[in-house]
Amino acid sequence: MAYDVPMQVAVCGPSDCTGIEAEWAAEVGRLLASAGATVLCGGGTGVMAAVAEGAFSAGGLVIGVRPDTDQSAPCRGLSAVLYTNMGEGRNAILIHSADAVIVIGGSWGTLSELAFARHRGTTPVISLGGWQLHDAAGNPIPAAQLATDPADAVHRALA
Repeated sequence: MAYDVPMQVAVCGPSDCTGIEAEWAAEVGRLLASAGATVLCGGGTGVMAAVAEGAFSAGGLVIGVRPDTDQSAPCRGLSAVLYTNMGEGRNAILIHSADAVIVIGGSWGTLSELAFARHRGTTPVISLGGWQLHDAAGNPIPAAQLATDPADAVHRALA
Protein backbone atom coordinates (compact mmCIF):
# COMPACT_ATOMS: atom_id res chain seq x y z
CA MET A 1 0.00 0.00 0.00
CA ALA A 2 1.47 3.35 -1.05
CA TYR A 3 1.09 6.47 1.05
CA ASP A 4 2.51 9.95 1.05
CA VAL A 5 5.43 10.50 3.38
CA PRO A 6 6.07 14.13 4.40
CA MET A 7 9.28 15.68 3.14
CA GLN A 8 12.15 15.16 5.58
CA VAL A 9 14.53 18.08 6.02
CA ALA A 10 17.75 17.72 8.00
CA VAL A 11 18.84 20.87 9.80
CA CYS A 12 22.51 20.79 10.78
CA GLY A 13 24.63 23.18 12.77
CA PRO A 14 27.07 23.54 15.63
CA SER A 15 26.27 22.42 19.17
CA ASP A 16 27.97 25.63 20.34
CA CYS A 17 26.19 28.21 18.21
CA THR A 18 25.78 31.97 18.27
CA GLY A 19 22.61 33.71 19.35
CA ILE A 20 21.69 34.62 15.77
CA GLU A 21 22.25 31.03 14.62
CA ALA A 22 19.90 29.82 17.39
CA GLU A 23 17.29 32.39 16.32
CA TRP A 24 17.62 31.33 12.67
CA ALA A 25 17.35 27.65 13.62
CA ALA A 26 14.22 28.19 15.72
CA GLU A 27 12.58 30.09 12.86
CA VAL A 28 13.61 27.44 10.33
CA GLY A 29 12.06 24.80 12.59
CA ARG A 30 8.80 26.76 12.91
CA LEU A 31 8.58 27.33 9.17
CA LEU A 32 9.34 23.70 8.27
CA ALA A 33 6.77 22.41 10.77
CA SER A 34 4.17 24.89 9.53
CA ALA A 35 4.76 23.58 6.00
CA GLY A 36 4.23 19.98 7.16
CA ALA A 37 7.83 18.82 6.76
CA THR A 38 9.43 16.38 9.19
CA VAL A 39 12.50 17.94 10.81
CA LEU A 40 15.59 15.79 11.31
CA CYS A 41 18.42 16.97 13.53
CA GLY A 42 21.18 15.66 15.77
CA GLY A 43 19.07 15.98 18.89
CA GLY A 44 21.74 17.82 20.88
CA THR A 45 22.46 21.38 21.95
CA GLY A 46 22.90 24.59 19.96
CA VAL A 47 21.36 24.67 16.48
CA MET A 48 19.90 21.20 17.04
CA ALA A 49 18.04 22.24 20.19
CA ALA A 50 16.85 25.50 18.64
CA VAL A 51 15.43 23.87 15.49
CA ALA A 52 13.74 21.17 17.59
CA GLU A 53 12.16 23.74 19.89
CA GLY A 54 11.01 25.87 16.94
CA ALA A 55 9.44 22.93 15.13
CA PHE A 56 7.88 21.58 18.33
CA SER A 57 6.34 24.98 19.10
CA ALA A 58 4.58 24.84 15.72
CA GLY A 59 3.30 21.30 16.29
CA GLY A 60 5.86 19.66 14.02
CA LEU A 61 7.36 16.18 13.95
CA VAL A 62 11.03 16.30 14.99
CA ILE A 63 13.36 13.30 14.89
CA GLY A 64 16.70 13.44 16.72
CA VAL A 65 19.49 11.19 15.44
CA ARG A 66 21.87 10.83 18.37
CA PRO A 67 25.53 9.76 18.19
CA ASP A 68 25.27 7.92 21.52
CA THR A 69 22.90 5.91 23.71
CA ASP A 70 22.70 8.44 26.56
CA GLN A 71 18.99 8.84 27.19
CA SER A 72 19.62 11.97 29.28
CA ALA A 73 21.38 13.79 26.40
CA PRO A 74 18.63 14.61 23.84
CA CYS A 75 17.30 18.12 23.68
CA ARG A 76 13.72 19.16 24.36
CA GLY A 77 11.22 19.31 21.53
CA LEU A 78 12.00 15.95 19.94
CA SER A 79 9.09 13.73 18.91
CA ALA A 80 11.34 10.66 18.66
CA VAL A 81 15.00 9.82 19.14
CA LEU A 82 17.18 7.35 17.26
CA TYR A 83 20.13 6.25 19.44
CA THR A 84 22.79 5.11 16.96
CA ASN A 85 25.84 4.67 19.24
CA MET A 86 27.87 5.49 16.10
CA GLY A 87 29.52 8.77 17.12
CA GLU A 88 30.05 11.00 14.11
CA GLY A 89 28.91 8.13 11.87
CA ARG A 90 25.40 9.21 12.76
CA ASN A 91 25.95 12.19 10.41
CA ALA A 92 25.68 9.81 7.45
CA ILE A 93 22.41 8.38 8.79
CA LEU A 94 21.01 11.86 9.31
CA ILE A 95 21.90 13.02 5.80
CA HIS A 96 20.88 9.81 4.04
CA SER A 97 17.43 10.11 5.64
CA ALA A 98 16.86 13.64 4.33
CA ASP A 99 15.21 14.94 1.17
CA ALA A 100 16.89 18.33 1.69
CA VAL A 101 19.55 19.71 4.04
CA ILE A 102 19.77 23.13 5.65
CA VAL A 103 23.13 24.00 7.24
CA ILE A 104 23.06 26.84 9.77
CA GLY A 105 26.39 28.19 10.94
CA GLY A 106 29.55 26.17 10.79
CA SER A 107 31.61 23.69 12.74
CA TRP A 108 33.71 20.70 11.69
CA GLY A 109 30.79 18.34 12.30
CA THR A 110 28.54 20.59 10.24
CA LEU A 111 31.09 20.59 7.44
CA SER A 112 31.07 16.78 7.44
CA GLU A 113 27.27 16.82 7.11
CA LEU A 114 27.53 19.27 4.21
CA ALA A 115 30.11 16.99 2.57
CA PHE A 116 27.91 13.91 3.05
CA ALA A 117 24.98 15.76 1.51
CA ARG A 118 26.99 16.87 -1.52
CA HIS A 119 28.57 13.43 -1.96
CA ARG A 120 25.19 11.71 -1.69
CA GLY A 121 23.69 14.15 -4.16
CA THR A 122 21.03 15.39 -1.76
CA THR A 123 19.19 18.18 -3.46
CA PRO A 124 18.89 20.85 -2.33
CA VAL A 125 21.61 21.72 0.16
CA ILE A 126 21.18 25.20 1.62
CA SER A 127 23.59 27.17 3.78
CA LEU A 128 22.40 29.93 6.09
CA GLY A 129 25.39 31.76 7.55
CA GLY A 130 27.44 28.61 7.20
CA TRP A 131 30.31 27.22 5.24
CA GLN A 132 31.28 28.92 1.99
CA LEU A 133 34.01 26.93 0.28
CA HIS A 134 36.65 28.23 -2.14
CA ASP A 135 39.27 26.56 -4.33
CA ALA A 136 43.02 27.33 -4.16
CA ALA A 137 42.55 30.34 -6.48
CA GLY A 138 39.85 31.78 -4.24
CA ASN A 139 36.98 30.91 -6.56
CA PRO A 140 33.73 29.88 -4.82
CA ILE A 141 32.89 26.18 -4.89
CA PRO A 142 29.11 25.78 -5.20
CA ALA A 143 28.76 23.40 -2.24
CA ALA A 144 25.39 24.80 -1.19
CA GLN A 145 22.78 27.36 -2.15
CA LEU A 146 23.28 30.44 -0.01
CA ALA A 147 20.13 31.59 1.77
CA THR A 148 19.61 35.15 2.95
CA ASP A 149 17.35 34.36 5.92
CA PRO A 150 15.32 31.51 7.46
CA ALA A 151 12.33 31.99 5.14
CA ASP A 152 14.60 31.86 2.10
CA ALA A 153 16.32 28.71 3.41
CA VAL A 154 13.00 26.92 3.96
CA HIS A 155 11.63 28.07 0.60
CA ARG A 156 14.71 26.67 -1.15
CA ALA A 157 14.51 23.39 0.80
CA LEU A 158 10.86 22.81 -0.01
CA ALA A 159 10.95 24.01 -3.63
